[in-house]
Amino acid sequence: MALKKKKAKKKAVKRKPLKKKVAKKVLKKKPARKTVKKAAPKKKPAVVRAKKVKENIIGSITHYFPHVQAAVVKLKAPLAVGDTIKVKGHTTDFTQTIASMQIDRVPVNSAKIGEEIGLLVKSRVRQHDLVYKV
Repeated sequence: MALKKKKAKKKAVKRKPLKKKVAKKVLKKKPARKTVKKAAPKKKPAVVRAKKVKENIIGSITHYFPHVQAAVVKLKAPLAVGDTIKVKGHTTDFTQTIASMQIDRVPVNSAKIGEEIGLLVKSRVRQHDLVYKV
């Protein structure tokens, strides 16, 4: 009977716990950057632009009525029938003589600073187009 007990002990001794394999991560080092001194940025020469002539601006277009080809102009200077004006904008550029002018649908011969007048124009104008006196 003693022999049977020894055999049982031997079997228990033979079993060993399993070892887990641990993989090591290898970190690659990045090469160090070389520091290069940069030269100071060069300053560009100032661009000389033509100055806009503001002396002869009469006003600006606030509205356009295409059916009657009339424009509403907010005046910054006085204006009279017979004066020559130039209308200039992004897509507009023409010169004409004033044939008729109205304030609140009443024909007038001259207008003062700050008034909004209606003018007959020969081609399409757009909001914010500038009106110059030639």
